[in-house]
Amino acid sequence: MVNDKLVNYVFLLSLTCLCLWNAAILATVRDSLRPGDMLDVSSSICSPNQKFCIFFNDIGSSPALTYLTESLGNSLVWIANRNEPIVNTSGLVLTLDTYGVMKIMQHGGKSINLYSPAQPIKNTVATLLDSGNFILQEINSNGSMKRLLWQSFDYPADTLLPGMKLGVNYKTGHSWSLVSWLTDNILASGAFTLEWEPRKEQLLIKQRGKLYWTSGVLRNNKFEHIPKETQRMFDYIIVSNDNEDYFSYTTQNVYSGWILDVSGQMTYEGGEDLARADNCYGYNTDGGCQRWEQPTCRHYGDRFEFRSGYFSHPENPDSYTTNDMNTSHTASDCKTTCWSNCDCVGYADTFVNGTGCTFYNGKWKSVHLASGVGFQIIVRNHSNKKVKKEWIWISSSIATILLITCLSVLCLKFKRKKAVLKVERTENEMLDLVTLDRSINVNELQIEVKKGHKLTVFSYSSVMEATNNFSLENKLGEGGFGPVYKGKLPTGKEVAIKRLSRSSGQGVIEFKNELTLISELQHMNLVQILGCCIFGEEKMLIYEYMPNKSLDCFLFDSSTQSQQLDWKKRFSIIEGIAQGLLYLHKYSRLRVIHRDLKASNILLDENMIPKISDFGMARIFTQQESEANTRRIVGTYGYMSPEYAMEGLFSVKSDVYSFGVLILEIISGRRGNSFYHEDRPLNLVGYAWELWRDGLGQELIDQRISSSCTNDQMLRCIHVALLCVEENADDRPTMSNIISMLTSESSSLPLPKRPAFYTGRMVSEAQTFTRELKDDSINGLSTYEIDAR
Repeated sequence: MVNDKLVNYVFLLSLTCLCLWNAAILATVRDSLRPGDMLDVSSSICSPNQKFCIFFNDIGSSPALTYLTESLGNSLVWIANRNEPIVNTSGLVLTLDTYGVMKIMQHGGKSINLYSPAQPIKNTVATLLDSGNFILQEINSNGSMKRLLWQSFDYPADTLLPGMKLGVNYKTGHSWSLVSWLTDNILASGAFTLEWEPRKEQLLIKQRGKLYWTSGVLRNNKFEHIPKETQRMFDYIIVSNDNEDYFSYTTQNVYSGWILDVSGQMTYEGGEDLARADNCYGYNTDGGCQRWEQPTCRHYGDRFEFRSGYFSHPENPDSYTTNDMNTSHTASDCKTTCWSNCDCVGYADTFVNGTGCTFYNGKWKSVHLASGVGFQIIVRNHSNKKVKKEWIWISSSIATILLITCLSVLCLKFKRKKAVLKVERTENEMLDLVTLDRSINVNELQIEVKKGHKLTVFSYSSVMEATNNFSLENKLGEGGFGPVYKGKLPTGKEVAIKRLSRSSGQGVIEFKNELTLISELQHMNLVQILGCCIFGEEKMLIYEYMPNKSLDCFLFDSSTQSQQLDWKKRFSIIEGIAQGLLYLHKYSRLRVIHRDLKASNILLDENMIPKISDFGMARIFTQQESEANTRRIVGTYGYMSPEYAMEGLFSVKSDVYSFGVLILEIISGRRGNSFYHEDRPLNLVGYAWELWRDGLGQELIDQRISSSCTNDQMLRCIHVALLCVEENADDRPTMSNIISMLTSESSSLPLPKRPAFYTGRMVSEAQTFTRELKDDSINGLSTYEIDAR
């Protein structure tokens, strides 16, 4: 009897403990965070069906790195802080505060914000859904969702779950793409990305921006280069509108995802292949691989092969090793480097975590063992020589036929022409570059842009990050081409980013010109262009940042800023602009006519050194050409020479005229077109001429610098400026003569004649316009149109 009571007591005690344990589990595991809640290292958040869970995960050792991860079984599908791992877990929590800020916090370390609203939001809740999406939403008083604030699906790692998007949101500028891990044990962003190309509706795998693989076109819900048997379980969703372009998929098994691994291979569920970018070498196009230029020593069929063992050390002085100690480089980087080096026969990791590269160059031999250190070796294909010979014969025959055909066409064209015509290099020559469709291939763009240049093609996401999503705080100004923003690259370098307006036809021409022209020019008085970005209809140019902005901000500012330019600085700026123009006109490899020289296009660096910018309207001449004629006149009212404004004729003397106007503006502190004489409509040029003629040149000086100027030097500058604005282009001096006249006080100067555009009209500010000359005439007078820009 006593024993029965004891058994019952033990049973009741066990049942009570089990209930308490389950209650503790339920208290620890939940699916949501509410304001004030915290998730620490000992708890987790799980979706209602318990398939997806979010918790702090320790990866590696010595020291262990902690990440906030989302797991599906044993697989990590999302990492909140993949590039900001946490070493010290003391006090580590994920918290949602009462202001709507969701962040990772730790004692003695910086916070990692996952979401921070512009204004405090009190009614929020973060929930892990059965889809695997961790969402933060603002809720109404009845508990329904008011709006979605943030979601983990917008920040994928290396796994694409059903319902996730690949593509871009044009309203926010946010792009969705997969990024592989750095190595099998390092969760940081790695070398490979999976992206969506909306114009051709293709999936792309790239290795550090270089295109390796494409899915091919989509037909009947099947991609050309993804195994058909694998695709049967997917339904693809493609959306394209003004707000966004994206690819997504659904499947009956919602708990399966696409995984992009560190080698560029993409698999699904239990390891079924979707893409094998790791098998792409640039010579083969099977399975969606893309071609690219090959080293002369690599041939079709050559490949890397993984082996266990070691490289033997032969007694050969030509064999040696080199090391890449960069811990951000992994096997795929080593593979690319070794492949491009004809001396390299194989490589291995340098560090135990799989980073760095050790290259074996020369005549090393591999020793294969069942176990040992793993390495990759290049295996050459020496088979099928007969097939190769046949291809060589076929290729030679085709080349011969093409050569004969081309020669025949050239002969026909030669007979039709009596002489070889000099073809003007028109502004539409490279319009195909800047009017590319929405999703230009970055590698193709790099080939176009970097022909002889050292330009960087920036990704759209990096530009968005640099400018804080084109925030108003980063906006420097705006012109006819569009706004300019200040940006900061990950290296800390500050840049200026010109974002071309979609509606600006002038901006398209400017984009082409600056890419193909200014990148060829190197001079201390020319602004340096660092690169460009083309994404969709977005076209951007990235320049070195000029902290003092443009010259007009100092000259025409009514505040005390204009007083920062004393006469010594103004004369130095005049000299610097002259040196820049001399380089453009005479000493650069290309003779360049700027065609829009004005104060707003002169930028000033931290030392007030002037740099000529804005080459969108510039034209290239050969060294033998002296002038040209155009039917499309572009420029700024008041700065254009008479022969250009009225007849479309332009030459280096057109820039000389603009330089003369600019000198007068620098001396007087007045805009050339905003000046208006009380007695009659004289512009600044006419007013300066009359003062000079009457011996009153000192009255032109900006009164704010009158105490700092040297009268003889200033009068010489006015004299030179009036020589620059003479009506006849042949009477104007060259930039070489101008510099000599400005710097040599002993040399005598010719007397200036009455200038062109002597009178003016009152305008509020300089107007930039485009004028199209037409053949139409009325009563013998040519007509034209002027379109304000």
